[in-house]
Amino acid sequence: MKELKITNELLEIQKIRAFLKENLKNTDLSAEEYFFVELSLLEMCINVMSYAYPEEKGDISLKIWQKEKKVFFEIRDWGVPFNPKKSRAPNIEEIIRDGKKGGLGIFLSRTFMDGFTYKRENGQNILTMYKKISDVKDSGSV
Repeated sequence: MKELKITNELLEIQKIRAFLKENLKNTDLSAEEYFFVELSLLEMCINVMSYAYPEEKGDISLKIWQKEKKVFFEIRDWGVPFNPKKSRAPNIEEIIRDGKKGGLGIFLSRTFMDGFTYKRENGQNILTMYKKISDVKDSGSV
């Protein structure tokens, strides 16, 4: 299991990308699977960065590990309690019609990942997601 500790500053996004690339380079994720993982992970981390610590800087812990044919990702923060599983599905027509920005991150993450769980424990939000690694390799593997 690999771990990255960051603060809730958007400048940390590049560290997340580098951490993800380094730790997934030896997996058999296809280019499409990698894209879905990266998008999902960044969306959820940006949500934590934006909302978990409304008045202050705070810490975020990101863990990655592989078990059997799945890659797991855990995002942990000590901020405001928030269960993304209770988030309503967005009204996509309304978002497009009104030109709204945002509102799709949780929906996309839950759609693109194969597993998505949340728990609040010891004052921490703990989000765990996983992506199944397909047996079919493409020429764009990571």
